[in-house]
Amino acid sequence: MNFELTEEQKMARDMARDFAEKEIKPVARELDREAKFPAEIVKKMAELGMFGVYVPTEYGGAGMDVVSYALMVEEISRACAGTGVIMSAHTSLVVDPILKYGTEEQKKKYLPLLASGKALGAHGMTEPEAGTDIAGIKTKAVKDGNEWVINGRKIFITNGREAGIYLIFAKTDEELGHKGLSAFIVERDTPGFSIGKIEHKLGIRASSTSELIFEDMRVPDENMLGERGKGFYIALDAYDGGRIGIAAQAVGIAQAAFEESIAYAKERKQFGRPIAEFQAIQWKIADMAMLIEAARLLYLKAAFLKDRGENYVVASAYAKLFASDVAMRVTREAIQVHGGYGYTEDFDAERHYRDAKITEIYEGTSEAHRLTIARAFLRGK
Repeated sequence: MNFELTEEQKMARDMARDFAEKEIKPVARELDREAKFPAEIVKKMAELGMFGVYVPTEYGGAGMDVVSYALMVEEISRACAGTGVIMSAHTSLVVDPILKYGTEEQKKKYLPLLASGKALGAHGMTEPEAGTDIAGIKTKAVKDGNEWVINGRKIFITNGREAGIYLIFAKTDEELGHKGLSAFIVERDTPGFSIGKIEHKLGIRASSTSELIFEDMRVPDENMLGERGKGFYIALDAYDGGRIGIAAQAVGIAQAAFEESIAYAKERKQFGRPIAEFQAIQWKIADMAMLIEAARLLYLKAAFLKDRGENYVVASAYAKLFASDVAMRVTREAIQVHGGYGYTEDFDAERHYRDAKITEIYEGTSEAHRLTIARAFLRGK
């Protein structure tokens, strides 16, 4: 058993860390406060190959592995969780499904655009009446000649406002339930497609979250991803991989809060000495360190299994469930370490706390992951 990262993986991590420290961290507070999409930062990330980390070079990607990608998401999220999820949603929920289920023509057409960052990706599943219950979506696609006419709307779509390529799920055979769900690659300028409400959120404010509206939107048959009726399974597969990215994001948030807690504890004095010398604070630091390391190992294992082509469904559920819980616990304690200052915008502890909460919700709620894990063992995992 080897826990050592390869030189390529270390290089990817260090490159992302250096970029995040120099380009993202100095403006992260501003991005959060103004709910500002980091367009210039995204452009620079694209130039560094961060939007096609494990896309093969033949399709314009960096040709690295999932472990490298996850490490990079952690480092970007350590500086700004909103920027981290821009990268994660693009890669895990759009690039990965096209890479795995796309025809050769679809891969050649869309992957170079996505991997280069010329087009950002967004994944459209969630609807007002369908969150965890993805089989309950109402968006419909009706066949008309060699096209599909799609009507409906999606909500809470990460990258929705800025994306150029969307992976949209719709019912093609409503009477078949979850087996009647299909996936479509949709370009932004498709007639009948529009952006609706932009959400104002508690955290991850640097990323946009929007509504997508389809009114008699016509999509060519060649843009169906995978087989008709296989959308449910394509989506589940994408979410299994997406959990690795969100777990890495959660670890990045926790790591930032941890580092800032140490720095503050060394500087803040009470009763004539730094609070870092008090056992109560030292215990918090110890617990933070232990939890973060455990969460990191879990997401790295899930990424390792995905790279090897092994079953990583439970591993990714472990990683996302535990890492999101760790992010909440560590950021909560970070505010406690900072005391009253932690509750103000003068320090980043409150931002990390707000950002951490979403990791318990998107890419499957914590409750849903507990069901996934339990059912796997009850079936005889």
